[in-house]
Amino acid sequence: MKFLFTFIFFVPGFIFSASAQRAELRAVWIATVSNIDFPSKPTINSDVQKEEFIRLADMHKNNGMNALVVQIRPATDAFYPSVYEPWSQWLTGKQGQPPVPYYDPLKFMIEETHKRGMEFHAWMNPYRAVFNINGSSIAPSHVTNVHPEWFLTYGDKKYFDPGNKDVQKYVTAVVRDVVSRYAIDAIHLDDYFYPYRIAGKEFPDWSMYNKYGKGMNKDDWRRSNTDSIIVMLSRAIKQENKKCQFGISPFGIWRNADKDPLGSNTNAGVTNYDDLYADILLWLRQGWIDYVAPQLYWEIGHNLADYETLLDWWNKNTYGKNCYIGLGIYRAGSNAAWRDKTQLPRQISMLRTRENINGMMFYSSKIFNKNPNGWNDSLRLNYFKDSVPLPVMK
Repeated sequence: MKFLFTFIFFVPGFIFSASAQRAELRAVWIATVSNIDFPSKPTINSDVQKEEFIRLADMHKNNGMNALVVQIRPATDAFYPSVYEPWSQWLTGKQGQPPVPYYDPLKFMIEETHKRGMEFHAWMNPYRAVFNINGSSIAPSHVTNVHPEWFLTYGDKKYFDPGNKDVQKYVTAVVRDVVSRYAIDAIHLDDYFYPYRIAGKEFPDWSMYNKYGKGMNKDDWRRSNTDSIIVMLSRAIKQENKKCQFGISPFGIWRNADKDPLGSNTNAGVTNYDDLYADILLWLRQGWIDYVAPQLYWEIGHNLADYETLLDWWNKNTYGKNCYIGLGIYRAGSNAAWRDKTQLPRQISMLRTRENINGMMFYSSKIFNKNPNGWNDSLRLNYFKDSVPLPVMK
């Protein structure tokens, strides 16, 4: 029997079946900023909010997902009652306005997600404070009004100054509050640490650099600031709930090989290390995070950032932590590669053959409403037809 099993495992037609039996995360990002995914439009009506989330959760459960990654703090605002931050404008239309009849949307979303046997990952943006300085609804109690000295304007947005020690303590307190009060399965941060560069404009953090830089190269100092908040968050999360995971979803490229021999064979114009000041590999090596979900939104064969090249790179650089691949299903129909109905299925098949890849996350929820290229059906009837265990935290 042992010989027979081994033979079947290596028959090409059975590779998928064997791979599908191991633990695998199958998650979808649900973005609330600018009402990208949920709610479809702001409303104070709590019943409308609840009905929409239930429909959304049912759809993803039906497609075979086993986790939802829901953005609960898109811009220093909250989809839950908070002593630190006002209700989000994208929930009710006006920052600080609670839903009516009053309820706790986060508690409700967690309960509905768990009821369907799915994990709930609470997605938070650490440093974005005002999404658009020309049009965002800002409550009098918003922290930008309470502590204006903590913030920097860059482009049309306001950001916390990552080099400010009081800022780091504040963000940690916000995260600690959520972990202590809610039955979440993970705290999830995306790729926005230092903001993406605006051509011709330098991020205006000279004041904190002059105060705390202590002769360090400015790029190294910025990375040290990002390292500091990751360490603080990691400790706070585990102090409140040792079972709560801490996950990061970085931009898909750590560094290009022409800058670092450890980097990937890519030619990206932006990287985590050099532009966002996020040294993901350090955090994995040190065990400060529990999982990484790199956003590999490029197609197979992309000339600057090939999906398979990056998949192999991340597979070799997990440092024993869980790694989930971020898949760009939102790109369906955007070019010839993404009009190819086999693009997403091939990406899924590839990641399942890599020993250190533990699943996938799809960006983002709203594209599933259109069943692009019939991919909802592919997941439901084929790739996610059989349920599998969720990966355990290593």
